Amino acid sequence: MYQRELRKPDGRQLTLYSRRPLPADITAPSPFSEPLQGKPHMRWHPLRNEWVTYAAYRQDRTFLPPPEYNPFAVTVSADNLTEVPRGDWDIAVFDNRFPALDLNAREAPVLPVPTRPAVGKCEVVVFTQDPNSRLGALPLDHLQLLIDVWAARTDALGCIPEINYVLPFENRGAEVGVTLHHPHGQIYAYPVVPPVAERMQQAAAAHYASQGRGPLDVLIQTEIRERVRLLYLGETAIAFVPVCARYPYEVWIAPIEPVQTFAQLSNAQRRDLSRALKTVLLKYDALWNRPFPYLMAWYQAPTDGKAHPESHLHAEFYPPYRTPTKLKYLAGTEIAAGLFAMDVLPEDKARELQAIEVTVE
Repeated sequence: MYQRELRKPDGRQLTLYSRRPLPADITAPSPFSEPLQGKPHMRWHPLRNEWVTYAAYRQDRTFLPPPEYNPFAVTVSADNLTEVPRGDWDIAVFDNRFPALDLNAREAPVLPVPTRPAVGKCEVVVFTQDPNSRLGALPLDHLQLLIDVWAARTDALGCIPEINYVLPFENRGAEVGVTLHHPHGQIYAYPVVPPVAERMQQAAAAHYASQGRGPLDVLIQTEIRERVRLLYLGETAIAFVPVCARYPYEVWIAPIEPVQTFAQLSNAQRRDLSRALKTVLLKYDALWNRPFPYLMAWYQAPTDGKAHPESHLHAEFYPPYRTPTKLKYLAGTEIAAGLFAMDVLPEDKARELQAIEVTVE
């Protein structure tokens, strides 16, 4: 993997990654010339025992612009209002112009609940220069490069003393809130372990303490043994509809052997995870012959400097429930109670996805 770090005119960092040596004359563009003086902060939620981030300036961020003004395209207008440069590169990572977390955050208002500066980092990951492509259409070596990039960013962000958790994710489709259609994801680097990841860590730590293995390790071995919900099984990676799925067509992807973070993956695991990822994405898009909306989140160990043998790197895909005539969003019991009510069985959805033949090259 080749990489080059650049600085945008407004001070934000841009890092380019490629499978080939990068040209020496690449420069970092920006639609903006002045730094954004945002001051995000966090407020404590006393009934849920968790932090909430506030960044009101995010209301002004770009939302579903016409294609000629896509800031992720290499050329977007006569003024060249683009976030990414011309040149031969594969993946671009840059600081979000409208971050919910900021390493320079130093202030927080005095309120009836505890507050703190929202110290952290939010990065945009542009998967490819082609605005009309999609993650599942990228070749396997490009997907492996993306996994290498996630590993590199986890290492770089995890070394920052204020950062305790790094979460790569992708929102795909307007149904799940995407604001730009160019293939891209994000990385949030948090000052705390966020609530969902923290609950997973607590459950995994308790399971590991009592059984000497993490719960996902046990579940993966069960899925391999039963072979009912499997979508992909390679030498080192697996994809399956979990038996406890909370969403129809929910899929998990993971290395078979427990690995704590992207950075600890072997080359063989990265190659196999690329095949598992592409298999799932191709099946999704073939399900109704249209781009399939989803949230893809990759969970890994906290970057707090401690050992976490209970952690097991994995991705979880949360698609909105769609049939050819119906799209189901979260209902009152899911949002208000956090108790998901499924009106389909994971085994049925697994059979639908298993029946879709795809070619991974």
